[in-house]
Amino acid sequence: MGSNAIRILGIDPGLRNTGYGLIEQRGANLVFIACGAITTGAGHSLAERLAQIHRALVALIEKERPDEAAIEETFVNRDPQSALKLGQARGIALSVPALLGLPVAEYAANVVKKTIVGVGHAEKAQVAMMVKMLLPASPAASPDAADALALAITHAQHRNLKRRGAA
Repeated sequence: MGSNAIRILGIDPGLRNTGYGLIEQRGANLVFIACGAITTGAGHSLAERLAQIHRALVALIEKERPDEAAIEETFVNRDPQSALKLGQARGIALSVPALLGLPVAEYAANVVKKTIVGVGHAEKAQVAMMVKMLLPASPAASPDAADALALAITHAQHRNLKRRGAA
């Protein structure tokens, strides 16, 4: 890893599947490192499922050593029960990297879609296709992993814009 390389972990929170995607930004180049999903069993209690997400994210961050994290902002769900559960999973996804000392950025879904596809209301399949084009080495097998990689790519792009703006 070069001295100007930065590892970015994208996290797409969910109670059933929490997607993760790790890239390395080397100057203008983005390099795929890893992706996947943390899956919790519906048969477990809410507390155990949240604990599973927590343990898996801690292990992932300790193993892969990202420098920064990016997480999707929650959109309002029509079902209050689902929104509450997603919010709890999102709380874990926000707190784990922060507790391990990583700066955490948040991006709205339409910002991610606009950054990746160029349109704020793009379909999930369009986002996944563009992620594959931007990171050809990525298998991005699940939609959750593709979304998490899209978050990491979005953060890389926005970091560049902020650095240029500050210069």
